[in-house]
Amino acid sequence: MQRLKTLQEHLNKWLLLYTSMGMLLGLLAGYPNAGWTETHQPLVGNLTTLAVFFVIYPMMVNLRMESLLKAGKNIRGLSLTVLYNFVWAPLIGVALAAIFLSDPLLALGFLLVMVVPCSSMSIAYTGLAEGDIELATVAVALSFVLAVFAVPLWMMFFASHYAVAVPLRDMLMSILTVLIAPMVLGYVTRRVLVRGLGGRKFQELQPLFPALSLMGLYVLILLIFLAKATVIVDKWQLVLILLIPNAFFVALTLIAVTWLNRRLHLSYGEHMAVVFASTGKNNGTAIAIAATAFSPLVAVPAATMPIFQILFLVLYLKAAHRIRHYFKETHLHGGHVPADVQNTDGGLVK
Repeated sequence: MQRLKTLQEHLNKWLLLYTSMGMLLGLLAGYPNAGWTETHQPLVGNLTTLAVFFVIYPMMVNLRMESLLKAGKNIRGLSLTVLYNFVWAPLIGVALAAIFLSDPLLALGFLLVMVVPCSSMSIAYTGLAEGDIELATVAVALSFVLAVFAVPLWMMFFASHYAVAVPLRDMLMSILTVLIAPMVLGYVTRRVLVRGLGGRKFQELQPLFPALSLMGLYVLILLIFLAKATVIVDKWQLVLILLIPNAFFVALTLIAVTWLNRRLHLSYGEHMAVVFASTGKNNGTAIAIAATAFSPLVAVPAATMPIFQILFLVLYLKAAHRIRHYFKETHLHGGHVPADVQNTDGGLVK
């Protein structure tokens, strides 16, 4: 158990480094071997989909479905998360794309990142900030379910605006593969492990699943940059431009959501669950959808988004004590993990 915790902490601490290494190695290996990647596109595509699956599936194992009904009563927190994810993010994305992105495929890829569900890592960020983990768990699960309907609708709207055809069948199949299947299999896996090992043994295994998700993310980033190395290098100016709207979106969302949540009198714990679930986008899902349903260039924005997403969310986490003080006027006590959901069948994601 200690080794698993050490591995998880190591991967979390050096998240930005390993992400950058994955991008660099993918470019260094992919650009000189563009002919090989072109010839083996189906293989690279299947490996990419498999990597996405292993980013999402382990996090689904750690989700406690039994707590969804209880946390589902927090209508305000969940409604705000849905509003920020599927209304605020797409609308801000449209404005940023119109200002900074002239290439329609890059713009479409950036907007795809805006409408995908929140990252499962938002649960981990919430826990580290001593926020409401139960609310964060439900918010992630709810956003995954709503994404099945929201992503195709938004992408059809965006694609028509940019005069790009939407392969709706391929997009729905990719969502089924990278969203629904991992969620169902993760739930089944959790039930089997808890029954077979017991709650205490399962809790000892819990650090393994976020670590597997992070390793899957690093492999995924390496594969996407391997496959898109020629496009990225040949059009490096456009890729560089993507850094601007990415940074603007994350920074603006953190500031706006923090201000608005305080005005709406959310507790510190509720706010941390909502802000991380609203800002951290599931880039693996966006890459998978783009890679299987659209042109390769559409996947580039999702591959570059982790640079600023990780940086800003870690910095926000570092400022947790100041944010708690900022919210203390609305609630004297900060968020915590309810005692009745910490144990029973193995605990929550830490």
